[in-house]
Amino acid sequence: MSQSFNPTPRTLMGPGPSDVHPRVLSALGRPTIGHLDPEFVSMMDEVKGLLQYAFQTKNELTIPVSAPGSAGMETCFVNLIEPGDKVVVCQNGVFGGRMKENVERIGATAIMVEDEWGKPVDPQKVEDALKANPDAKAVAFVHAETSTGACSDVKTLCALAHKHNCVTIVDTVTSLGGSELRVDDWGVDAVYSGSQKCLSCTPGISPVSFNERAIEIIKNRKTKVQSWFMDLNLVMGYWGANTKRAYHHTAPINALYALHEALVMLKEEGLENAWQRHMHNHLALRAGLEAMGLSFIVEEKYRLPQLNSVTIPDGVEEVKVRAQLLKEFNLEIGAGLGALAGKVWRVGLMGYSSRAENILLCLSALEAVLSELGANINTGVAIAAAQKQLSG
Repeated sequence: MSQSFNPTPRTLMGPGPSDVHPRVLSALGRPTIGHLDPEFVSMMDEVKGLLQYAFQTKNELTIPVSAPGSAGMETCFVNLIEPGDKVVVCQNGVFGGRMKENVERIGATAIMVEDEWGKPVDPQKVEDALKANPDAKAVAFVHAETSTGACSDVKTLCALAHKHNCVTIVDTVTSLGGSELRVDDWGVDAVYSGSQKCLSCTPGISPVSFNERAIEIIKNRKTKVQSWFMDLNLVMGYWGANTKRAYHHTAPINALYALHEALVMLKEEGLENAWQRHMHNHLALRAGLEAMGLSFIVEEKYRLPQLNSVTIPDGVEEVKVRAQLLKEFNLEIGAGLGALAGKVWRVGLMGYSSRAENILLCLSALEAVLSELGANINTGVAIAAAQKQLSG
């Protein structure tokens, strides 16, 4: 006989989702009302304003797509790219590869700019690709590559794209709320993110934002957007400003309550304070891991504070470590993806997961499991190193 599902409480320190704040979980349980109810419409307007704050943009078309970050990515591509277009796609990890997939499925051509996993996107390679392809329409890249923990220079890459008359599409799934991101100041034309990382919300919502340059491209397409659901010409009638809300789809009402609460909390903390908190806690985790004898694959100046790719000690069966952490400590960390599978663990410090108690739990649990498995690490020093940094 089927019974109610009650999962074991975990501490989520993988690449996402992150721990969801109790306030956000509480918001999920509020009474469901209609998605065209005046109260809900009023809340939608607040969500737009709060997302504009999080993205640091005045873009009118700033909305939450009713689906995960992958759908936010697809929303950007299917609206801005048409069959036959050329797109310079930067790949320095898994998610640049997904951009390539989007471009090709539309019937466009992906001009690939590839960098080693763990490195940022190289602006010189991008400029070379743009010079070689003067008919390119767009440049697409990942700000915070979740598969490696590397951060690329959004401002420089956007300036290069605009110099060559290209529109930019930027993945900020892991950076929004956790790393400095200034959509307007940095010249980002189209941007997408996710609710489940540094915003500490439940998975399933993808914030996106499009500037006037991007909107003009959408309005002047030669072909229909290949996805009915993601066609912004239609969605704008539901989320648009100063319009009578037209039915498009039934919004995920309670999930949007949760996103609203998460964004209210981000505003209360202050965006720059949130960026600083993620960095402060990263430095504490780094101090503990390095004291233990572990290292990072990403050079420090390109390293994301909220997503740490940590090298696995020689002779350690990484799957066994993650399994024991989950079983013995109810602690989740992530495995490496693609080229980094079996070489790194991905330790997340995102949103509500970015707390001192999580850092200390992770370090003590990792030390206990690695010691039990006979790994060559330094014991009894990680916690003190982290605490020294936390109190500094």
